[in-house]
Amino acid sequence: MTSGRREADPDLVADIGGTNIRFALVRPGGAPERIAALACADYPSPGAALEAYLSGLQSPERPRRAVFAVAAPVTGDRVRLTNHAWDFSTADLRRDFGLERLDIMNDFTAIAIGLPDLTGGDLHQIGGGRPVADAPRAVLGPGTGLGVSGLLPTPSSGVALTGEGGHVTMAAANDRESAVLSALRRDGHVSAERVLSGDGLVRLYRALSDLDGAPPEPLGPADVTARAARNACPRCTAAWKMFCAMLGTVAADLALTLGAHGGVFIAGGIVPAHVEIFAADLFRRRFEDKGRYATYLAAIPTHVITHPHPAFVGMSRYLAGQH
Repeated sequence: MTSGRREADPDLVADIGGTNIRFALVRPGGAPERIAALACADYPSPGAALEAYLSGLQSPERPRRAVFAVAAPVTGDRVRLTNHAWDFSTADLRRDFGLERLDIMNDFTAIAIGLPDLTGGDLHQIGGGRPVADAPRAVLGPGTGLGVSGLLPTPSSGVALTGEGGHVTMAAANDRESAVLSALRRDGHVSAERVLSGDGLVRLYRALSDLDGAPPEPLGPADVTARAARNACPRCTAAWKMFCAMLGTVAADLALTLGAHGGVFIAGGIVPAHVEIFAADLFRRRFEDKGRYATYLAAIPTHVITHPHPAFVGMSRYLAGQH
């Protein structure tokens, strides 16, 4: 079958998280265009959200190729989001929208693919030295969940990892954290995502409130963050600081596992949106607090990704065949 796609035709990219689905069109060598963010809760399926996006373009031409980055493990045709009720078939979605090609990848795999194209203006360094060329890079980020990936060097470009590192067991670094994790363990396994996510921040706040004998208020993630920013609530502030320190623990574990001398990069919906109040000193202190490997980690640079759509960067690179 001969493809009717022209070189100038745009491709479609979508970043599907547990809260929002973001769409854009991309052309070879160009920046993402016609970007739109839709709330997942407003649509019964990603197909319904895609139809709403395409209808809004008011164009008779529809993209023939697409890449979707999803906050879920990708192990076959069926995709089930980890932190949302959406469940869909890749083959059905491709057929329903007349796509010649639809590739699905993990959202943090997409971010890892795009790391080589992120420039200094897309990054905010928060410690460490200079990256080592042709060395592994690590990426992680709390949002609705906790995404984790890495980019391993190859002679041609790099191989992005696909895994579920956000669900490793969270470790405590001091007695206070041990008490918090012990309290959370009453509800089952305490993964890194259970504390390093939007709901995780609320769990930290509630656990700290209970430990201090102060009834917690019915706060959401944005409430906890806003109160911490104003120092308006001591337990919100404590929860935010513990969140930043625990992120340092997980980032260091990832850096040691991958040998990430090319740098560690923080993405997701929480830290990039709150760089001005991110407790970088606590994060970095915990990142380097690995005993005999403190010097090893002190040399590794850590960055917050400030580019608004890093997954789009990776999917664009993927479509262009640079990965």
